[in-house]
Amino acid sequence: MTDHLPMTVPAAITPAQRTSLINLVRRTARTEILPRFRDLSSLQIDTKSGPQDLVTEADRASEKMIARGLIRMFPNALIIGEEDVAENPDILDKIADAPLSFTIDPVDGTWNFAHGLTLFGVILSATRFGTPVFGLLYDPITDDMIIADDTGPALQVKPRRATRTLSVSKGGAVEDLVGYLGLTHLPENRKVAVAATLPKFGRVTSMGCSCHEFRMLAQGHVDFVFSAGLTPWDHAAGALIAQRAGGHVALLDGTDYRADAPRSAYLLAASDEKTWNNIRDTFAFLLEG
Repeated sequence: MTDHLPMTVPAAITPAQRTSLINLVRRTARTEILPRFRDLSSLQIDTKSGPQDLVTEADRASEKMIARGLIRMFPNALIIGEEDVAENPDILDKIADAPLSFTIDPVDGTWNFAHGLTLFGVILSATRFGTPVFGLLYDPITDDMIIADDTGPALQVKPRRATRTLSVSKGGAVEDLVGYLGLTHLPENRKVAVAATLPKFGRVTSMGCSCHEFRMLAQGHVDFVFSAGLTPWDHAAGALIAQRAGGHVALLDGTDYRADAPRSAYLLAASDEKTWNNIRDTFAFLLEG
């Protein structure tokens, strides 16, 4: 229930709050993530739902540090961390009714991180009653952040460099498109059929890291990101950033994306509506019973 929360919430994260969020994520990466990169023992790596679903000491420690910082800045906000949800799944039921909620993916691309690959990042989003209003996609290796709120453009923020406004690609015909689609999170009975469509595209691959996939889309380097197994910590920030970079984002059935979207839904973010429609038509069979 939200009876004890403020009756009004700011229209967006303020510039001062945005700076504080950026600093919090950077401090966390320097303190809890980067010192453990390529320095994890087997005792510091665990599994959750299966052998490919990893969690490390860095995930847990960085989520706790970000959550503590968020509570100090936004004491009435709902805080939803990926690792906390693994132990308290019912907290997800509160996101649609929360005037202000934050989702944290402390180390997105944990499998990559645990195996010494640099394709990992930190994802942070803010939502209002389930609608994304702020997104942050951070690359700790390059100290490079892509951010957006619900009123302005997608921006790339680098230390000691001018902030850059980002734009998606121009899209095109299916046979020319480059994008990301991971088979891992698809239902088992759909994987073969989806895999059979991939040769229709110019190039389709997966980074195993939503943070970097949405970063590439927002920078115009790829034309689409197709996601299954939806979770707010993986997709809310990227969906908003793709939209603010000029892209077209919706669930595969055409409805608007919300952070409380069913896990079984499919999210498609593409460079424009025409490109989105062409890709949607390719995967329309996924909407059949």
